[in-house]
Amino acid sequence: MSTSNAAQKKSNFWSITNFAIGNFGHSALSMTFSTYFMVYVTSAMFTGIPKGETTKLIAMITSLIFIIRIAEIFIDPLIGNIVDNTNTRWGKFKPYLIGTGVSSALLIVVLFSGIFGLSHISPLWFTILFIPLFLIFDILYSFRDVSYWGMVPALSENSHSRSIYTASANFTAFGQNIVTIIIVPVVTFATFMFTGRHEEGQSGWIVFAIIVAIAAIFSSLVVAYGTHEKDDAIRSVAKQKTSVKDMLGALKSNDQMLWTALPYLVYGFGNAATAGLMFYMFKYVLDKPGLFWIAGIIPTVAGFFTSPLYPVINKWVSRKMIYSVSMIAMIIAYMLLIFTTDNLAIVMIALVLYYVPQGFIFMAVILTLTDTIEYGQLKNGTRNEAVTLAIRPMLDKTSSAISNGIVGWVAVAAGMTGTATAASITSDGIALFKGVAFWAGLILHVIALFIYVFKVNISEKRHAEIVNELQAKLVAEGVTGEDDKELLAANETNLEATITAPVDGIVMPLAEVVDENGHRGLSGNGIAIKPSDNQIYAPFSGEIVFVFTTKHVIGLRSDNGLELLIHVGLGTEKMRGEGFVSHIVAGQHVHQGDLLLEFNRDLVTGQGNQDTVIVLLTQGNQIKQVTTTSQEVITHEASLLTVNYEQGK
Repeated sequence: MSTSNAAQKKSNFWSITNFAIGNFGHSALSMTFSTYFMVYVTSAMFTGIPKGETTKLIAMITSLIFIIRIAEIFIDPLIGNIVDNTNTRWGKFKPYLIGTGVSSALLIVVLFSGIFGLSHISPLWFTILFIPLFLIFDILYSFRDVSYWGMVPALSENSHSRSIYTASANFTAFGQNIVTIIIVPVVTFATFMFTGRHEEGQSGWIVFAIIVAIAAIFSSLVVAYGTHEKDDAIRSVAKQKTSVKDMLGALKSNDQMLWTALPYLVYGFGNAATAGLMFYMFKYVLDKPGLFWIAGIIPTVAGFFTSPLYPVINKWVSRKMIYSVSMIAMIIAYMLLIFTTDNLAIVMIALVLYYVPQGFIFMAVILTLTDTIEYGQLKNGTRNEAVTLAIRPMLDKTSSAISNGIVGWVAVAAGMTGTATAASITSDGIALFKGVAFWAGLILHVIALFIYVFKVNISEKRHAEIVNELQAKLVAEGVTGEDDKELLAANETNLEATITAPVDGIVMPLAEVVDENGHRGLSGNGIAIKPSDNQIYAPFSGEIVFVFTTKHVIGLRSDNGLELLIHVGLGTEKMRGEGFVSHIVAGQHVHQGDLLLEFNRDLVTGQGNQDTVIVLLTQGNQIKQVTTTSQEVITHEASLLTVNYEQGK
């Protein structure tokens, strides 16, 4: 293995690791916020206040959270658009990962403190302050969530690589399961330490929130400083600002994104209601609240296996099949919970079938959504990374809002509040609980399964084809982005440049080039070289504009604004980078003669491809005259072309 390859693998390893760490604290905060905040509201926020007033306050907070979250849902695409239009020296995502990641973590402590005890002192002032604080927290949390998952397409444009990043992040999502495991013992122990009472009291909830906040802040800092966006070819030509109108039009026209989002929303409604009421099943149905940690340990252990297994399984099985089998397992789990809720052993089996597939479902959906980014870019010319991936947290928020509303309503309607016990819950209360937590979930999961199977068509194979189409379009249109065109237009100049040969070999006109299918002749303005060596060198001093993930195409811009593509081999895009070792990255400045790329010529030709190196000038009518070397055999760094061109037309 070359030094360059080894360094690249080490860099990828740490990038994946740091990205994964970024989801540990974030998932813990998400679970705390979306599920256990309502448990806190119904059990501890208003302790000491008369029961009648407590019921009214719980209903009021439940309604407020529901209204705020439903209203704020429509802000998420705007948040995604803000992130997409961000361009800083640190990239588009890191400022939000740090700023909003830290701020939202601190605010969760304030909310779990009952706004510093105000919920007990003055319910009126608590309500007045709660609305803006909760709204601010929700928006900050959304910025952090959208920025985190929006990074996936910025880290790689390859479907398999994206699956590894997503699987690694999903692996560390056991942070949410750790919350489920520790919530009762931590809250109870901390309450005992401060009050001497064995219960889930206010002081215990504050300690719990502080622990979660510390984990969330740590994770945000690690992912911000430990990952790096790739300014690849497809992203480099899509940097123009997107208006809200254009954003909404792009989302509306991306039918595959919409069809992927719909079943996830339906699935989320059922899943959120079930997850939100799971604690109540252990406490009020099974009468075993002390065993609730099991509902955390099962998905935690499952996550250690499902996340690493997903990319492996996905090499042999399509994600549509993975999604379908996983949904069927959850449907079976619901049937077991409906008919045997009072049998602890059957409940454990049902929980395994319920929790284990969730990681597979999440990864299948997030990867499908991610792949619709290139689908939308090919279809309407607009690339919306953060906006598209803001759809997923927007749907999660919608589900969570419904869950919070349902949990509060069921808790009150079934009598599962305050000092109630399993013995005090009526059969009608149990029936109501089952109807909402299990029957509704079962029906919604069946609907979600049918929609995804019959309407989602972005497969792994289709996505690879889309990426190839985008790259082919880029080759045809050249390397300059919209921002670059505006800059060059202000500096129109007639220039002359010398392009040196990027490789040793035999010079030949494009008309004589034979491609991998035996067809003769290529269109375009440039020259070809039948290589006698396997190393590609910089033909002038300038900037690397992009490198395809397949590594066989490099876009360059000289210091004086001349642009060209070096296309290594014909048919080599099918090799997906195998046999190619890149020594450069997008945005890097190189000097004439610097080594850019090494490739295995025997492997290229052995797979039925041509090893011919093509040099293409991409600025159309800006090129005024091209003089080709008279040498038939050339060495790298020898003069290949002399170009007269008009910069900035």
